[in-house]
Amino acid sequence: MPYTGSCHCGAVTFTVAADVPTEAMTCNCSHCHAKGLVLTFVSTDQFTLDSGEDQITDYHFYKHAITHQFCRTCGTQPFALGQSATAPMRAINLRCAPSIDLDTLTITKVDGARF
Repeated sequence: MPYTGSCHCGAVTFTVAADVPTEAMTCNCSHCHAKGLVLTFVSTDQFTLDSGEDQITDYHFYKHAITHQFCRTCGTQPFALGQSATAPMRAINLRCAPSIDLDTLTITKVDGARF
């Protein structure tokens, strides 16, 4: 069942053509921790940016391997661009997907602060 999401102001909207996730991850790196990100990952063919391409700005840090994408109006990061071991992917911030009940997810904690 597909799900949708957006930034806080609604300028950036997206659809994920995948089942609602049952698992997600949190990370304690300086970026994820400060933002409170709860992430799931999908292939690029499962992700559609519905609106707001002109409202997105990028941020890179550390190894510049992930393109963190923010709404330039409200500052929310609804998703990021990255690369898995085999293919391009999108990291979806599930806090930006209102139909996802975060309390039902199995959360894996990643020690990104160690890197």
